Amino acid sequence: MKLNKICMAAMLIVAASEMAAQTTPVEMEWLTVNENVTTIVTASEPVKLVDLSTDKIAGDQPIENTVRLKPKEASKDGDILAIVTIVTERYRTQYGLVYTSKMSEAVTDKEILPVERTAYAHPSVTMSQEEMYRHARRIWNSPARFRDVSCKGHGMRMRLNNIYTCGDYFFIDFSVSNRTNIRFDIDEIRLKLTDKKITKATNSQSIELKPEMMLEKATSFSKGYRNVIAVKKLTFPDEKVLTIEMSEDQISGRTMKLEIDYEDVLSADSFDDRLLEIE
Repeated sequence: MKLNKICMAAMLIVAASEMAAQTTPVEMEWLTVNENVTTIVTASEPVKLVDLSTDKIAGDQPIENTVRLKPKEASKDGDILAIVTIVTERYRTQYGLVYTSKMSEAVTDKEILPVERTAYAHPSVTMSQEEMYRHARRIWNSPARFRDVSCKGHGMRMRLNNIYTCGDYFFIDFSVSNRTNIRFDIDEIRLKLTDKKITKATNSQSIELKPEMMLEKATSFSKGYRNVIAVKKLTFPDEKVLTIEMSEDQISGRTMKLEIDYEDVLSADSFDDRLLEIE
């Protein structure tokens, strides 16, 4: 009888331990915040969603992988002001925001660490930025396939090198050579669908496209420039062309426009084993 009681007690202890393990909440990282301090949270990839559980915190997203947070007003030390949920392309994370009256105790910079990430596949993301950059770098190392798609002007030449397709995206590789001694300061690079032929009696219609990724971040060049742009797959009629427009950061700056016919887009090559082996 005594042995049975000991065994029963042991079973109850094990059961209680298992229940405690099942009901213990996952520990959440807590960030101390102050109304006079901006807290910057940085993700390793583009942020797709930010949710604040209360209106006690003001927040915005100044750039694609950064979130800014700040209490709207003072509170009591230790008050939990909100829970912030950050969702990226491939993971999500949550932080509790706790008020502190001491500015020196407020978190100013916070990087989302790997241990704080929960895997998540965002339904609108078919290819992550990391994968895009990896493909773009491989294209950069591949030989040019196009030789006759180019434009000239201002002592410069802009040329299409390659078009590749992968998943839901086109990757467009182009370059610019500058034969002048004047440096080209890039104001912006724009991707558009424009009319192939424009007459005086016809209104030009232009549709601007948003690039999903640009490999090169340089803002100026002296003699040579190259970039790889990723854009979502598209179709367009024969009377339109896909235009890459590069403008200079000056009032009377130079502008280069490379026009790509739909036939050239249709000849886009897919990623083959040879290209994927290039690092």
